[in-house]
Amino acid sequence: MTETPSFSHAAVAAPHTLTAQVGRDVLIEGGNAIEAMVAMAASIAVVYPHMNGLGGDGFWTIGEAGRGGGLGTVRTILAGGPAAQAATIKRYHDKDLDKIPARGPDAALTVPGTVDGWRTALDLSTSLGGTLPVDRLLGPAITQAREGVPVSRSEACGVPNERAALEAAPGFAEHFLVDGKTPAAGTLRRQPALAATLEQLTHAGLRDFYRGDISREMAADLERIGSSLTREDFSRFEARWQKPLSIRLADCTVYNTAPPTQGLASLLILGLFERLAVKRGETFEHLHGLIEASKIGLAIRDHVCMDPRFYAGDPADWLTPQAIEREAARIKTNRSMLLPVKFGHGDTIWMGAIDASGLAVSFIQSIYWEYGSGCVLPRTGILMKNRGVAFSLDERSPHALMPGRYPFHTLNPPLAAFDDGRVLSYGTMGGDGQPQFQAQVFSRYRLGMGLADAVDAPRFLWGRTWGADSTATHLEDRFDPSVVAALERAGHAVTIRPEPYAEAFGHAGAVLRLPGGRLEATHDPRSDGGPEGF
Repeated sequence: MTETPSFSHAAVAAPHTLTAQVGRDVLIEGGNAIEAMVAMAASIAVVYPHMNGLGGDGFWTIGEAGRGGGLGTVRTILAGGPAAQAATIKRYHDKDLDKIPARGPDAALTVPGTVDGWRTALDLSTSLGGTLPVDRLLGPAITQAREGVPVSRSEACGVPNERAALEAAPGFAEHFLVDGKTPAAGTLRRQPALAATLEQLTHAGLRDFYRGDISREMAADLERIGSSLTREDFSRFEARWQKPLSIRLADCTVYNTAPPTQGLASLLILGLFERLAVKRGETFEHLHGLIEASKIGLAIRDHVCMDPRFYAGDPADWLTPQAIEREAARIKTNRSMLLPVKFGHGDTIWMGAIDASGLAVSFIQSIYWEYGSGCVLPRTGILMKNRGVAFSLDERSPHALMPGRYPFHTLNPPLAAFDDGRVLSYGTMGGDGQPQFQAQVFSRYRLGMGLADAVDAPRFLWGRTWGADSTATHLEDRFDPSVVAALERAGHAVTIRPEPYAEAFGHAGAVLRLPGGRLEATHDPRSDGGPEGF
């Protein structure tokens, strides 16, 4: 049993200790949770470049402090960019491609949105009394990029998909390899071009990324390598405020982002699992119930979670008590079901922050696959995402590529408000695993496990992993063998991963504010991070 770190005023959680320290320092200086998160978002782009960056997307769930404790108004920011105006199915077919490449210039076809998400969040921060200037918030990341930071264990140990295509992407080898190989953990990496870009943002403002010198430099490099993105695509983009989805559980309300993210799936799994009335964690009933709920949640996701302009219904209709009861009735308590689900891969970072006032942030930032498209733009040092692989080149597909269309996002940052005044910011990286990992951490906490233990405990991942031919329930090698045997008897195709803390099972974290203001925070032993606070 692990004691969860506790703090009296404010706390953050991040997958890298250097980034968590940046957030803590902003809070100590009097910054609020939004300001701390912007500083951490810039820092994590430098120290964890294989999983996120300025060339990616970001999503926010922000809960203002309630007058009597708990949460007041909850808002979400969708800072994920759309497809370029020149990104058409014909463009790819003319290149004799039947799917969008995962690496290289043709993978870099959607506008990076995260920086405008920072700007949008800071607008709200200012309205709530935030006063720290952008140069203070980005300053630590500038120093980290200019002076260098050690390559993380996560990056050094990673085995990227389609590695040959990744290493062939323009700028990748020069930026991320040493003598043709991924450098060892601890190797100092400097990123002077990225430092200059961050510094330019402090002088010219965050909009410069989309309408100023930075966008001009990015557009020139993108044109040179053959990407469909243009300066006009950048100038068109703005992050969007969006009403969150929510689900009411017995003792709390959980909020998450709406489509095009899979926040709906995360909420559905929680609602379906609650209907099973499981009383004890780490039992067959607990794991089986979560796996079966995950199957239904992900199957519904596949035909609902898309650019909302192309879905005729209201996603919130799936979260009504009647809809939850109907779908929960499909779950057999002693037998695994078969459901067709599409699977994808994703590497991401999740971070949380809650300040002394009770303002709470759940944040996620990503370039999709590890290192995204692999394309590093030399004039700015920006690594471009490959989120566009979520599009289909089949015109009949609900996810068909179309200029200006928003791709499906696995990213989704949850926030929970308990009836007794507790507020929980939590989340994880992991592509299709995100809703599953979130549900495991959250259900363990609600069933009585401490936060640190809930994050530490072994996890499952239902689905088809990279390179696999069949769907299975993948387990970390720390589960009770009797529970594993019960899952197999119920018809689950179980595979055991030999690593006790495998990165494939996500980097989860949580920040909890208790009634009275004390906080607990934790982050995943599978990552390079932890909690910080004061």
